[in-house]
Amino acid sequence: MTPRDTDAPIHFATVRQGGREVRLEYRRLGGESSAPLLVFLHEGLGSVSMWRDFPARLCAEGGFRGLVFSRAGYGRSTPRPQDERWTPSYMHEQAREVLPRFLAAVGVDAQRDPPWLFGHSDGASIALIHAAEQPREVAGLVLLAPHIFVEDLSVHSITQAKYAYRDTDLRPRLARHHGDVDSAFWGWNDIWLDPAFRRWNIEDLLPSIQAPILAVQGHNDEYGTMTQVDGLAARAGAEVLKLDGCAHSPHRDRPEAVIAATIEFIARHRAATAGRLPGQPRREETP
Repeated sequence: MTPRDTDAPIHFATVRQGGREVRLEYRRLGGESSAPLLVFLHEGLGSVSMWRDFPARLCAEGGFRGLVFSRAGYGRSTPRPQDERWTPSYMHEQAREVLPRFLAAVGVDAQRDPPWLFGHSDGASIALIHAAEQPREVAGLVLLAPHIFVEDLSVHSITQAKYAYRDTDLRPRLARHHGDVDSAFWGWNDIWLDPAFRRWNIEDLLPSIQAPILAVQGHNDEYGTMTQVDGLAARAGAEVLKLDGCAHSPHRDRPEAVIAATIEFIARHRAATAGRLPGQPRREETP
């Protein structure tokens, strides 16, 4: 039987964010205490439940432990106040302040047992910033559709999402995954469409990352082009997996490919750390 993420109970951790206390929902997924820990960082409209059963499938097949949480403003975590607008540095704040505090609050000693960060979209960018600034506290990165700078394609698609939220069934569909769906949607949409956000760029941070990186991008991604993962390869030595039949959510469009690549990547780099195998150059799926 395929394990389901929803089988794991919901917990809450309290951390300080922006000068106030927020409650973050999270789930732990099974695995031996000595198994690698994967921390799942969701997209700009994501949450614990938006991952569906993917984290549980990956952890079960790879023998990993998992930690899945919703950032403030998402899921059942503390909503974003109605008068609060995120700034262009919101992902830096999540990476520098919130993520370390959350990990400490749930008992993860990242210096003694560095986790692997599994990030999607905004979550992938947060993972990159965190790994650049805390290089000894990250074992490795698996990144789905990461952003390292803002592209015209992203802005166009996010503009279209605004119209879809107002005029289609997108809002009620998202509301199944968020206690305050307007908090989640407008927090993300407003900042990405803010003209000041066009200058957001983390390329200068990438050479500081010491952890191995696997970057996965779909050829049909409506929010980003291959320039993002190619930039990661050039600046941070990332291995790149480019997938056909795949849009912005590789874990939903091509779950088997993502699971297989993640398991192989982690196993190989854990072995390399132990001095048994060399690294491997980046690769691209054959169409």
